[in-house]
Amino acid sequence: MQLILRPYTLKLRHTFTISRESRDEQASLVVELREDGVSGYGEATANPYYKIGVPEMMSDLEQLEPLIAKSSGMPPDEFWEKMLSQLPNNKFALCALDLAYNDLYARKEGKKLYELWDYDTANNPLTDYTIGLDTIEKMVFKMQEMPWPIYKIKLGSHQDIAIVTELRKHTDAIFRVDANCGWSADETIANAKVLKELGVEFIEQPLPADDWEGHKNVFEHSVLPIIADESCQVEADVDKCYQHFHGVNVKLTKCGGLTPARRMLVKARELGMKTMVGCMTESTVGISAIAHLLPLLDYVDMDGSLLLANDIATGVKLENGTVIYSDLNGTGVTLTS
Repeated sequence: MQLILRPYTLKLRHTFTISRESRDEQASLVVELREDGVSGYGEATANPYYKIGVPEMMSDLEQLEPLIAKSSGMPPDEFWEKMLSQLPNNKFALCALDLAYNDLYARKEGKKLYELWDYDTANNPLTDYTIGLDTIEKMVFKMQEMPWPIYKIKLGSHQDIAIVTELRKHTDAIFRVDANCGWSADETIANAKVLKELGVEFIEQPLPADDWEGHKNVFEHSVLPIIADESCQVEADVDKCYQHFHGVNVKLTKCGGLTPARRMLVKARELGMKTMVGCMTESTVGISAIAHLLPLLDYVDMDGSLLLANDIATGVKLENGTVIYSDLNGTGVTLTS
């Protein structure tokens, strides 16, 4: 099994701003695993919040080439455990590798990934479309540029209520808001009352990740559901989020790929929590992998490829929130650049 690493710089359609950063491009690494003329693809993006860059991912993966070369044929969960033992501190690199292996494994089995898992896609949730934090005028423009049934609105500024109030004037779509750790507990509880009247469905990660006392206070007093993101990174965090959040947003790059994400989602459902998977402005490579988890989800944020000026692959398509799977097996991805 051959390892091929492909670094990319993904240009964004608009400057993307959240409460803690702005960017015009996204560094990304695509991992290709090739065996017997068949290739599987995975992806992970660089992220300054988690102190992960493409060079570090490439370096860590290059050291695993001999091990990867002789690890073909094993079930994906066994492959993941084997690679985790060598990549305990780089879940992003592990994610890209895990996605590629799952894709390759399913293709060699002649099945789409969700078919391999025996998932029923009949009731898949719609994906939202993210409106990055900006001036109110530009946020209205971004929303009108992409008519969509559900919007996730990035907040964490001094004019958050004004933003949502103005956006509501221009659409009847469902709103979700993401403060990216930008609010206090009291602010969240107060904002939730207003946001509920403005048609907001839930609030994602309003407080800093480690403010567990604040999370508990918000959980008990918010009139809107609260979904964990930065507070839910790896498998052990699902139990920590129980009774502190109403649901969890699992990110493949943070937990280490599809293999642990599936376990996290099953655990959250067992605890009666809402389930969500989010993206990290990946190309269609990463987005297509997320699509195969949809039967486990209440909500999904998989619009990363729509935010790009230059996608690098084909795979799943997103039409007015609906996910349309590729005809190809595995995750359905083909690289185009």
